[in-house]
Amino acid sequence: MSLAIDILSGICLFTGAVLMIISALGVIRLPDLFTRLHGASIADTGGAFLLLIGMVLQADTFLVAIKLGLIGIVLFFTAPTASHAVAHAALIGGLSPDDPKANQGKDEAEEDRT
Repeated sequence: MSLAIDILSGICLFTGAVLMIISALGVIRLPDLFTRLHGASIADTGGAFLLLIGMVLQADTFLVAIKLGLIGIVLFFTAPTASHAVAHAALIGGLSPDDPKANQGKDEAEEDRT
């Protein structure tokens, strides 16, 4: 039974780490704020939960598993809330998802001003 738990834990940890790397690459590669937020929040939350599940499976005591579960609950509520707050602040600040200038890079936007 211990070997099965170790294998399942390893799969969860590896998959969570891959999702976190994909999330980081999404923040770098995606073109504008709203798509970056979408890519980061979904992959980041899923990756964090898979990492926490893998750690819970490796936990020695019940208290450690409870603490990891509480961390998961906090992440479940704070990560989407933070993404929503950033997107809402961008909308209030005048950035629109439909604005073609919002999708341009910094160099292209400077060329349009001249």
